[in-house]
Amino acid sequence: MAEIKTNVDADLAPLREEINSIDAKIIELLDQRAKNAKRIGEIKGQTDAPVYRPERENQVILNAVEHSDGSLKPEGISRIFREIMSACRSLESSTSVAFLGPRGTFSEMAMFKQFGHSIRGLACDQIEEVFRAVEAGTAQFGIVPMENSTEGSVNRTLDALLRTSLSIIAEVSVPVEHNLLTKTGTLEGVTRIYSHPQSLGQCVGWLNNNLADLPRLTASSNGEAARMASEDPTIAAIAGETAAEAFGLKPVYCHIQDDAGNRTRFVVLAKQGTDPSVAPGKDKTSLIISVPNKAGAIYHVLRPLDYHNVSMTKFESRPARSGTWDYYFYMDIEGHCKSPQIKKALDDLKEECAFFKNLGSYPVEEDFGPKNNTGAKL
Repeated sequence: MAEIKTNVDADLAPLREEINSIDAKIIELLDQRAKNAKRIGEIKGQTDAPVYRPERENQVILNAVEHSDGSLKPEGISRIFREIMSACRSLESSTSVAFLGPRGTFSEMAMFKQFGHSIRGLACDQIEEVFRAVEAGTAQFGIVPMENSTEGSVNRTLDALLRTSLSIIAEVSVPVEHNLLTKTGTLEGVTRIYSHPQSLGQCVGWLNNNLADLPRLTASSNGEAARMASEDPTIAAIAGETAAEAFGLKPVYCHIQDDAGNRTRFVVLAKQGTDPSVAPGKDKTSLIISVPNKAGAIYHVLRPLDYHNVSMTKFESRPARSGTWDYYFYMDIEGHCKSPQIKKALDDLKEECAFFKNLGSYPVEEDFGPKNNTGAKL
């Protein structure tokens, strides 16, 4: 056995030496990148230009993926470069992001996926508080859940978007895998399970089949359930990996959600806008409209999109809450509002609307990850 180990070490030695040499080059290049980022921050500071440019960062990731020979998976490259850009951005200016807390929620996971970890997160108790934090300048950016693939749109976010002056500047969806977590990694001594009501509902089949005798109680969020489990060994929590890391919990069972295709889309809010992406067709524009109370109103509103060859990817109604059975319509269309084609279409569309609000144009998320086992806490 000793001879085999010696042979293996001899085979690994030159590879390790090469890796050490490569790592030294990587650090040298990262230092160069950091110096350039710091200089860019100084120039931006003179012109009051935004430090965070989601359209630029998306392009950086696409360029990196295109230059790869395939040895690294695209999702791995994306994660690496998000963190590199986050660390370099922190040299330009401190970045603060409001999210739907507490720690350990999927909103926090979405924040880290979009901004990296070199930021200051501000946990908010309510979705409306995220909006207020950005509007008041307490945070530079906010991130809120927009819609879930099984539960539909998040109405509190839709209502807040109607009232806010903020713009949507980015979108991100996060993989969510519900795990059963405890302090010990076992069910010994556990007498009840806590989680957010929606998460309990998303795992009801698994729970009925495997832990039918354990009472299920609701918490205000998965993060709060994880906090409770970290302080009480008789409690198990259903939550994600972020919560496990935040509160030092261990998984008893992983991936216990019933619907492997569930996912949630989040949007990033800011006072700034975005510029069109370099690559055409890589942007999305979100709108809120209402139509006059007349025959064919919806047809006339949508006709400019057809005329200007603009694709609509989302169209849903939401009560205006005026007591008169009026509705607002929330729309997503492909393209950036600053592009000539989209601008013409929106100008014509506005003429047919009783109410029109552009929520913002932003880069479409490049989803390099697996298309299953995803979702989020709302």
